[in-house]
Amino acid sequence: MTQIEKKTIDIRTERSRRKEILRKPSWLRSQIPAGENFSELKDILRSRGLYTVCEEARCPNLGECWSGGTATFMVMGDVCTRGCRFCAVKTAKQGITLDVDEPRKVAESATAMKLDYVVITSVDRDDLPDGGAAHFAEVIREVYVQSQDRIMVEVLTPDFQGDLTAVETIAYAKPTVFAHNLETVRRLTKGVRDPRSQYDQSLRVLEHAKKVQPQIVTKSALMLGLGEQDDEVFQAMDDLLAVGVEILTLGQYLQPTKKHIAVESFVTPEKFDAFAEEGRKRGFAFVAAGPMVRSSYRAGELFIQHLVRERQAKAAQA
Repeated sequence: MTQIEKKTIDIRTERSRRKEILRKPSWLRSQIPAGENFSELKDILRSRGLYTVCEEARCPNLGECWSGGTATFMVMGDVCTRGCRFCAVKTAKQGITLDVDEPRKVAESATAMKLDYVVITSVDRDDLPDGGAAHFAEVIREVYVQSQDRIMVEVLTPDFQGDLTAVETIAYAKPTVFAHNLETVRRLTKGVRDPRSQYDQSLRVLEHAKKVQPQIVTKSALMLGLGEQDDEVFQAMDDLLAVGVEILTLGQYLQPTKKHIAVESFVTPEKFDAFAEEGRKRGFAFVAAGPMVRSSYRAGELFIQHLVRERQAKAAQA
């Protein structure tokens, strides 16, 4: 066999392997968004010119969550100043002009939707002096004011390039949950996330939020199927626990377009169950793990509501 023939066979073998990987298994089928609640929620958001990460990041659970009356608000626009290789959100060096009325619009929408738990996230805004932290905090405060403290607020924040003052700005607004995603294991971070997004920097953000406001529940997430090894996932769990993270979500990475980083493997539901069990054994208060699980996950929200109310009751009795 000549070198050219061998190379041709290798190329065909690799193409066949990639096709097999890209063939989604049956457990990764999601419902097409539909239903009365879905349409009503979309109308509420569009009438106020708001964005959701559900749409922008092409979340596979959009139909289920929206039909159930849940959404994750994405503030500060739909243009991110970073270019992570896994993310479908639009990117540019400069984000859009901040809407000073956005905090009120988000709060009004959350109230109109009769939610008792709201998730607020944002694009990265490295073009702003504080990364948009003050604007983010104002959204939190406005939700509390308009709902008369009825709504619990979870925030999923950027890393603010490691600016801990920005982290404090949000923590002092007292969200119920402070979430920031590690996204992947240490070894893969450089190839998966934007160069400005660093593994240890993300850990410091989570650690500082907990230090500033100890009563805040901290939370993070990992995508699987990017080529990580089991021991690397376990190490990431330990790293998160070491900085006080209580809630962990694990989900399957899905390639948004051919331009994004490829899927290396589809993790089975049984393997996700095993990871969840290991996470609980290691000390997380709650682990949501499954092919379709994402950072803002309804089961996690319900657990957090129960956890927070339980802690509030104990504090009142003390």
